[in-house]
Amino acid sequence: MAVAYTLLVLFLAVFVAGFILLVMGAINFDFSHSEIPPGVNQPVKLRIIHIILISTAVVGKILENIGICSGVSFVRYMQGRKTLGVDPKLFIKDLWFEKVPVRIYQPKVPSATQRRGVMFFHGGGWVFGSLETHEKLCRFIASESESVVVSVGYRLAPEHKYPAAYEDCLHATIHFMNNIERYGVDPANVIVCGDSAGGNLAAAVSQTLAGRSDLPKLRAQILIYPGLQALDFNLPSYQQNRGVPLLFRERAAFYLLQYLNGDASYLEEVLEGSHIPIDIKLNYRKWVSPDNIPEKFKVRGYKPHVLLDCTTEVYETVKRLCEPNLCPLLAEDAIVQQLPESFILTCEFDVLRDDGWLYKKRLGDNGVRVTWYHLEDGFHGVINSFNSDWLSFSSGKRGLDNIV
Repeated sequence: MAVAYTLLVLFLAVFVAGFILLVMGAINFDFSHSEIPPGVNQPVKLRIIHIILISTAVVGKILENIGICSGVSFVRYMQGRKTLGVDPKLFIKDLWFEKVPVRIYQPKVPSATQRRGVMFFHGGGWVFGSLETHEKLCRFIASESESVVVSVGYRLAPEHKYPAAYEDCLHATIHFMNNIERYGVDPANVIVCGDSAGGNLAAAVSQTLAGRSDLPKLRAQILIYPGLQALDFNLPSYQQNRGVPLLFRERAAFYLLQYLNGDASYLEEVLEGSHIPIDIKLNYRKWVSPDNIPEKFKVRGYKPHVLLDCTTEVYETVKRLCEPNLCPLLAEDAIVQQLPESFILTCEFDVLRDDGWLYKKRLGDNGVRVTWYHLEDGFHGVINSFNSDWLSFSSGKRGLDNIV
């Protein structure tokens, strides 16, 4: 008995030691591929959050390898396990709009007029994120702007591939607009809003609704560091911020492919730009080109990238990346001209910075009123960390105050 107990203790000790070594090894590997440039807001806090995210992902991978659960499921579980309880300022209720789960935040303070309505689509690379991960953010927007906020729990990739997330957000928005009197919202004052992948979904929904005559026009769109194109992963911001947490260049492309078809086989081709034929890229170059990026955004080591052609096999697999519902920056001018007033937030130390800038330029060129707010010390994901206890970022709070 004593021998068995000793062996068990030894086994557990070796397992735990190996587990720690695996985690530390993964962290060291990730650190060697990451950098936090001078000028980033509160870099030590960013590094701590980065370590937490890496550790969670590694533990998830270990659990997947020993058959307990998938790594994606574990990360989702860890992200969504916090509950905030009752809010003194808001009525909060979980509902279903058709088959889409939503969470509605309504201010308790009486209003003499109809309120503003905000459809909110969370970020997370179409793979992660939930109603829970963006709970604090939605509560803040609802209470501070005295708006009715509807957070949409759309289906996630890779289980649900494109266009599932887009369709869920579109259907939830249409349902809300068709039943708007129930929530005391002004039909002429509905806004779509989202961060990161959610910003992509908000832009796609806004474009789709722009041509609808059977619904009220959207009042505005708010796009928070959105990802809007997949033609060029070598724009200045992708090169300069390729290893800046919380979104690496390679992960941005990986998440997009997970959403597209759940297949990352051609990740390298997407990254190097050999996934779309040259003639198609040239056709979109008027909208997606480093030539449209201001020189001030090229000073941190940008190098022009040579155009590469692609094989038929690769293009056939990823050709839907040219659809505006997936990459809204590629929409025709006739659609862009109908878009509502827009607010776009970008961060200097974010691979998606130039996507936001290029869309801002397109909107302006097509006569759409657009407000652009750029966080010079911001990084991807900073808005969602505006109120994370001791890991809060002043840059995120500043950006969120401007959104409100």
